[in-house]
Amino acid sequence: MMRYLLSFYQPEGRPPREILDPMLRDLDAVNREMKAAGAWVFAGGLHPPSTATVARFRDGEVLITDGPFAEGKEFLGGITVIDVPDLDAALAWAGKITRATTLPIEVRPFIDESR
Repeated sequence: MMRYLLSFYQPEGRPPREILDPMLRDLDAVNREMKAAGAWVFAGGLHPPSTATVARFRDGEVLITDGPFAEGKEFLGGITVIDVPDLDAALAWAGKITRATTLPIEVRPFIDESR
């Protein structure tokens, strides 16, 4: 089995409740389906970038700054970690999530340290 990170990218701002509520309901259904299939490992949404704090090592010191690492029109809004046989299976779950949320989903494998 391979572990994959599915990253949700969303535009700035929060959608109105009439859009957000059905999205969250549909995403919850996909999460339940992943759990039933044994693919789900972990999932979580993130607060907006304005709540971020960044630690950087520079000139022998750790610098702490407020705000996101990078400015952008889209930001990482949440993640799901899955454990599936291969990339095709990961892409199938990403397809279900993007249908549920209408958000772009980035799929990346974790490095397998056992190899």
